[in-house]
Amino acid sequence: MSTSSENFATKVIHGGSKKNAEGALSAPIFQSSTFIFDSAAQGGRRFAGEEGGYIYTRLGNPTINALEEKIALLEEAEECVAFSSGMGAISGAVVPHLQAGDHLLSDKTLYGCTFDLFSHLLPKLGIEVEFIDFSNIEQVKKSLRPDTRAVYFETPANPNMKIIDVELVARLAHQASARMLVITDNTFATPYLTRPLLLGADIVVHSATKYLNGHGDVVAGFACGSHELMKPVRSVGLKDLTGAVLGPFEAFLILRGLKTMKLRMDQHCANAMKIARFLDSCPQVLKVYFPGLKSHPGHEIAARQMKQFGGMISFEVKSYEAAKKMLDHLKLCCLAVSLGDCETLIQHPASMTHSAYSKEEREAAGFSDGLIRLSVGLEEAGDIIDDLSQALAAE
Repeated sequence: MSTSSENFATKVIHGGSKKNAEGALSAPIFQSSTFIFDSAAQGGRRFAGEEGGYIYTRLGNPTINALEEKIALLEEAEECVAFSSGMGAISGAVVPHLQAGDHLLSDKTLYGCTFDLFSHLLPKLGIEVEFIDFSNIEQVKKSLRPDTRAVYFETPANPNMKIIDVELVARLAHQASARMLVITDNTFATPYLTRPLLLGADIVVHSATKYLNGHGDVVAGFACGSHELMKPVRSVGLKDLTGAVLGPFEAFLILRGLKTMKLRMDQHCANAMKIARFLDSCPQVLKVYFPGLKSHPGHEIAARQMKQFGGMISFEVKSYEAAKKMLDHLKLCCLAVSLGDCETLIQHPASMTHSAYSKEEREAAGFSDGLIRLSVGLEEAGDIIDDLSQALAAE
């Protein structure tokens, strides 16, 4: 089958799947912790890596592997490793490739738990983490060092939708050192909108809880890359370090959710563009962060590396108090963390998902106490706008 980007709708439904012995249209759920060997010799060969086949679901499962094959195809990666959460994927992809004495260069705008991992846990392992602004290319050039083992960033970044030029950062990193890894979180964009590996990144991570599943009923994560780079992610990051194994039923649900991914993403993106333009015209809104607006500083880069501009919007109101009042007056939009669901979700990063940041760290990362993050759902755009309008105008 062709793997061209034009065939995404076909790939997301048919790609990566294999015929099973029973001829089931949907991938069967192999709800089993362990697998029976034909003989003691076969068990020994499988543990020795001399023979393929299943041993134990922490080491592999047919339903999970069917999902991994599909995600690898969508990201145009050689291999995908599934995890039971996005943080499992991030920890399992990053830590096995680093050791004491290494330098990790990270963008300063990150999901709160990723920031926590990098700022608090990795230094305990002897890994130096430096946070900079990856949208400042001169700063990136100056910060790359001989002992820099990896660079890490999100694009669009959570929560202020900062856009990073994947191709340029990857080129600079690889020019500095052939062994330097470029790791990017592609959760907000999804492989439908951006494929970082084709732009030069080495590893892509996802919280599959979000758009890939799309229905708010699964927590999961993925790491994608070459066979060589995924080997320690699977054998160390998943098997030994985190043990964050995705369940077969959850894998089945994601496989089901993926079938409508293109349809969902098209609607998320279309709705978000309408809502971003509305928010941009609201007197109560100080600033709108959405890469589809020409006023966004990363608009030109986003237009070049994204097929559309995504379904995530953030916007500033004058204070934390104003943000709380607005959120408490919503009637349709759901006050909840996470994103990528059919329902519109809205939350306050400073007190919720990014509470691990201090006030000074939030300001340095480019978002304030008045920032509100909106995950635009699949409702009628006019209904979402009406709800936001009345909540913003509430006294």
